Amino acid sequence: MKLLLVLGSDDTSDLISLHLKPLGFEMVRYHHVLKAMDNVDEADPAAIIISAGDFPRHWKTLVQFVRSERSRESCPIVVLHNGNIPLESCTQAFYIGVSGIVNESLDAKEMDRLQHILTRYIPTEEKRRARRFFNLNGDHIGFLVSSPLDNVIIPGEVKSISSSGLSFLPVYASMTKDITESMVLSGCSLRAGENILSPVCRIVRGGRIVSLEFISFPPEEYKILQNYLKALPMQELKDRQEKLREAAL
Repeated sequence: MKLLLVLGSDDTSDLISLHLKPLGFEMVRYHHVLKAMDNVDEADPAAIIISAGDFPRHWKTLVQFVRSERSRESCPIVVLHNGNIPLESCTQAFYIGVSGIVNESLDAKEMDRLQHILTRYIPTEEKRRARRFFNLNGDHIGFLVSSPLDNVIIPGEVKSISSSGLSFLPVYASMTKDITESMVLSGCSLRAGENILSPVCRIVRGGRIVSLEFISFPPEEYKILQNYLKALPMQELKDRQEKLREAAL
């Protein structure tokens, strides 16, 4: 399921990819509108996102070109704008076939709007209410659990996390062989940035990668997790930019 991005900004492209890849999208990025138009049939996208700020004179041309052959239902188009867009422009955009307009700041509110527009038209793989984050930086997040059978500490890597649970890859698979589905784990420590949280978890699925759901948190800790997840995309982007700067030195 391909998502065609027509964007001039690498940062915007990275941020969209970070949020939308977990929904099952494969990103196809173009830096030029005409090149994107030439390759629409070949790419056969499930949806298109284009920046009106990057292409103020050509985004309407792309919308009209796509709509000549593809309906809103078969290929939703989302336009990113970089400021207060006039009502007249909004009306015109929807008239020519735009499915939604989102501020390209892509803060938490705008990212939710973007995901809502896409999932309204497209049956995505990720149907959970809570947004999941993948490809996590181990410097900022970690998880340990004490086995309820023998109290041995089981270390590992967090593979994905949301406000409702996480998936966990133990360092040694043998350490979780006796942990079964529906088992409650009270000896958990979750590091979220500078905070150490103590959720009570339930095993949802065993195997090499263990899926857990959060049952409860001590007072105020769930709010800490929510705030951390809200800020996570920008932190991941900053880490990526820092690595690129270091590599360039």
